[in-house]
Amino acid sequence: MHCNASRSPLILSHPTPPIKTQLQPNTAQPPNLAPTISNPPPAHFSNPKAKMAHQIAEANEQSPFGALTPEAFYSRHNVSHASEYFTNPRGLKRFTQWWTPLAPTEIVGTLAIVHGFTGETSWFVQLTAVHFAESGFVVCAIDHQGHGFSDGLAAHIPDVNPVVDDCISFFDSFRANHAPKNRPSFLYAESLGGAIALLMTLRQGSGAWDGLILNGAMCGISPKFKPPWPLEHLLFLVAAVIPTWRVVPTRGSITDVSFKEEWKRKLALANPRRPVARPRASTALELLRVCKELQGRFEEVEVPVLIVHGSDDVLCDPACVEELYRRASSKDKTISIHKGLWHQLIGESQENVDLVFGEMVEWLRTRAERAAVSNGGRDGA
Repeated sequence: MHCNASRSPLILSHPTPPIKTQLQPNTAQPPNLAPTISNPPPAHFSNPKAKMAHQIAEANEQSPFGALTPEAFYSRHNVSHASEYFTNPRGLKRFTQWWTPLAPTEIVGTLAIVHGFTGETSWFVQLTAVHFAESGFVVCAIDHQGHGFSDGLAAHIPDVNPVVDDCISFFDSFRANHAPKNRPSFLYAESLGGAIALLMTLRQGSGAWDGLILNGAMCGISPKFKPPWPLEHLLFLVAAVIPTWRVVPTRGSITDVSFKEEWKRKLALANPRRPVARPRASTALELLRVCKELQGRFEEVEVPVLIVHGSDDVLCDPACVEELYRRASSKDKTISIHKGLWHQLIGESQENVDLVFGEMVEWLRTRAERAAVSNGGRDGA
């Protein structure tokens, strides 16, 4: 099954605010103690920081924290940070971390972040986590196998299902033990993380999460980035014989085609834990398989969803998220295709970064308030 790119694309221009279509590095380990989270009664949520700048504005080419230490960075943004490892049933360690708003910021919900391929939670994703935490959300995240501080062969995911298992296990445990009671919980996912998050919601059912944000989601690999024919069709043979061989010649490096601003490409490459080599054969085959599976199940998507994507994304096909939007059964679904933007929306100009992430914060807070008013939010999960 292929995404239908023949229909009129849903293109939104910039810098005009988007019109939505809606149907209703630190290598040192941080402390391991979870912060105490208060549980205030449901109320109307104030929103004084809805238009604040994304924290990428404070980064430089060498560090996401700029000239600050991680501790000084967290203090500057009035959030606490904690982390811990857990060992999954396969005996592999997984690194997790979370960020919590400090008083007087009002906690309005929980947000679980699912990062993408070759990403991890301590670099760009951490800046986005702090951005959402400063906006009132307790934010948690996990490094996938072979990514960041988690065990596994670097950037090797021959089967996505164990990654889905790890995410569900950690996020459910976090919500049960650390998240505020009577507050809604949401998923935020980037790139491959979008596919993982969709698989999570399909497995857990529509009631498990109050909403999902897809940022540059991988629902289909762009033809502009796929390996040339006939290699794509021979991948299953290569993967069967030499599954970890970095044989797949993609059309450009992931970093070069993802980040528009040069200094942000340099920051991405400065991450000591970021793989820069070509994808491994069995991983590439699995990514293609996952896209095909999702494209056959778009109608099953029922979770409230905000889809945000760049029209010039040459890594994850915008036509595929448009197809997801058209076919999803969600009663609350919104799509914003931003004209001229690339795959990594955090890699754009500060003006556009603030625009798209401001849109996400507004979407989250609106639904957090709606959930609190209607049913008091989810009771800790």
